[in-house]
This record gives sequence, structure tokens and C-alpha cells, in this order.
Amino acid sequence: MSAPLRIAVVGAGPAGIYAADILKKAAAEHGRETFIDLFEQLPAPYGLVRYGVAPDHPRIKGIIAALREVLESGTVRLFGNVRFGQDITVEDLQRLYHGVIFATGATKDAPLEIDGIDLPGSHGAADFVSWYDGHPDVPREWPLEAKEIAVIGNGNVALDVARMLVKHPEDLLPTEVPANVVDGLKASPVTDVHVFGRRGPLSVKFTPLELRELGELRDVDMILHDEDFGVDPDEETLKQNKQILVISRVLEQWRQRETGQASRRLHLHFWSRPDAVLGDGRVEALRVERTRPTEDGLEGKGEYREIPVQALYRAVGYFSSPLHDVPFDERRGVIPNIAGRVHDGSRPVPGMYATGWIKRGPVGLIGHTKSDAKETVEQLLSDEHSWWSPEDYDADAVPALLAERAVEWTDIDGWIRLDDHEKSLGEPHGRERIKVVPRDEMIAVSRDQR
Repeated sequence: MSAPLRIAVVGAGPAGIYAADILKKAAAEHGRETFIDLFEQLPAPYGLVRYGVAPDHPRIKGIIAALREVLESGTVRLFGNVRFGQDITVEDLQRLYHGVIFATGATKDAPLEIDGIDLPGSHGAADFVSWYDGHPDVPREWPLEAKEIAVIGNGNVALDVARMLVKHPEDLLPTEVPANVVDGLKASPVTDVHVFGRRGPLSVKFTPLELRELGELRDVDMILHDEDFGVDPDEETLKQNKQILVISRVLEQWRQRETGQASRRLHLHFWSRPDAVLGDGRVEALRVERTRPTEDGLEGKGEYREIPVQALYRAVGYFSSPLHDVPFDERRGVIPNIAGRVHDGSRPVPGMYATGWIKRGPVGLIGHTKSDAKETVEQLLSDEHSWWSPEDYDADAVPALLAERAVEWTDIDGWIRLDDHEKSLGEPHGRERIKVVPRDEMIAVSRDQR
């Protein structure tokens, strides 16, 4: 049998965990023993499943059960609270492993280049999502002072943000929402949230499930505008897609509802392209240009409207961050690669691979993540001639290195400890869990240092 294969995976979200699991199984089929170490900058695993899914979406978080099964299988090691490029470097990995798979995802907001976008009161959706999901590295307070708010985007994140802004916080209490988030939302004076999309109601990027949830909000009126419907000449063709047909039916039902009784309103605006954020010193309005469909796509009508708002959230996509000593495409926001094999210019970089959003950009769901990882693993296993040549295997080498650098890393047992602790916090309140937010508290619980 060949010598054991040693691989580092940077990022313990779904992309990284699936890659580790698929690699382990694929290598076994080739009769090769594999040692895999997962490195994660946060004290807890699961990435955007834990810190990017709204707390009132517990069924989506069911994926955690499958991820946890991989972590607890004993086939991989987890080193949490370890920052790549700081606590551990490419040079370290080259000394310890045959190769590395980068699975760091995309956590920043993609830019929206319109006038006034940087005014105070204008926010990125990703930052707000991190706040309401209890991310340990964002401020624990959020400025919720606006009565009227704009959300730019027509994807699931835009709907999550709009729903969290307009939903009455008491209705979030059965979820794992952190206590500081509930307090912040209770103080919000919001009455109206406006969601803007450049295209028509049948070209949206959100799913029927996300849309239906909006209509189930207590004491919230859904406001739609007749002028946005019946505009698209491809309407009947679009409705041949079952998902779009369901979305069309939901929107039509809302158009028939009576409104005017609720204390909060959620407005959906279509054919509305953001033109500029207006305000003297802070956000005061959003100017949009009305659009219309053309044979080639979309064009502006030269008709502008100003909607008074005191805060704005852009939800136009995520963007990845560059990694130290790793090639990065600043324009596309990905590690340049071919089928997962990292490239620097026209040549592959020995020992380096990528999977997930850092590989292909922030598109696709969990199913894409699995097929993505499979493709990357196939490239890795076919590259034995270009793997790194690490030192002889020493199971204690990584813990010793992190200890020498005074890194308080967390492991799988620590995550189980933190998971149990959060559930115990929620139990007296009839909740599944209450998420621990401060990083130092997460570490203390994980390392049993309380």
C-alpha cells in the first residue's frame, strides 16, 4: 500500500467538510489511507450554514446533521479558531501535508457602484446577516433607527434581510436568535421595508419557499403594484418553469389581499433599477429608474422615482476574500482554477486546490457543493506527481505548532461541548438553543475553561 496521503482543508463550512468526506472515501476506493485536517478561523464549524442562514429557517439548517456526522466519524480532525495566513501559513502546510484544498467560501458583500452608496445608513446585507446570526467578529449592536428601509436585490438573501427587518421580534423567540439581536430588533421603529429588483416579477432569483414565508408574517401587509405585472412579453414562456409558475401564483394571491390593517408593510418593487442613494450626510432616499424588457435583456425608460428611506441594504451577491500567498482573481473574487486545480497565470500551482464558492463564485446550493468537491477531489487524486513532499507523519505536529504560537484552537470535542452548552441555554426558555456570540466565550466553553 502507498504511504498515507495527508491533506489540509482550509474552511470547515459545507464545502470543506464535503470535500474532506469525499476525499476520504475516494482515496479508500484506491486503497490509500488518508489523514485530513480541517482548519477553520471561527471557533465553531459549518460556515454559512451557522452564520449565513436566517435563524427562522431551522429546516435549512438540517444539513448540519449530515455535516456533524462527518466531523464525528473520527476520519478527520478539526482545528477551529485558527486563522490561515496568521496562525498557520502555506509554508507550514507544505511542510506537513501533500496538498491543501481551500474552501473558505464568500462572506463579503459584492459592491454596488452607484452614487451615494457609501452614505451613513447604507449597509451590506452580509454584514447584517452576520449580526443577526451572532457572528463573533461583528459588533453586537446594529443601528436600527429607520422607519423606512430599502433592500436592493431579488435573491434569497434580500428576502431574508427584508423578512428579518419587518418581522416582529417576538415571533423570532422560538429560534436560536441571540439575545442581543432580539433586543436590537425590539427597539426598531420600522414601518415599511421596500425590496427593489431590476427585472420583472417572473425573473426573480428567490425560491417559492422563501417567497411564501413573507406572506405568512404576522401583522405585515404585502404591497405590490399593478404596473409591475403584465409587462414581460415572455410571461407565458417563463410560467412553463414550475418554480416560476408557483411564484406567479403566490404574487397573484397577494395582489388580491386587502391591506391597510397591519402596523408594518413590505413593498415589492419590480422593474426598478437603483440609480443613486440620496441624502445630505446620511441616507434619505433611493432613486430608481424604471426599466423594461427588450430582445437583448433590459433597458432604462428614463423615468425616475425617489422613495424616501432612512436606511438601505444592498443584497446583490457575496464576494470572496484573498488568502495570503494564494493566487486570487480580484475581478471575479475567486481563486483562479481549472476544475478545482489552482492556477497562477497559465500554470497549475502544485499542491493547491479549491472548492465551493472560493472556486466558482457565490452561486449554487448544497447539491452543487457536493458535485464541486467531487470534481476537485478527482483532480487532486490524479496529481500524485505534483504533490508536496512533507516531513514524516507526526500526529502531534499540528497541535505542537499551534501551541508554540499560543493559538487557542478548538476541536471536534470542543464543538460538541459548545453545541450542548447552547442547547442548555435554550432549554429553560423552550428553545432549541441560544447561540453564544462572543468569541472568547465560545473558546472558553469549547476548551472547558469556564
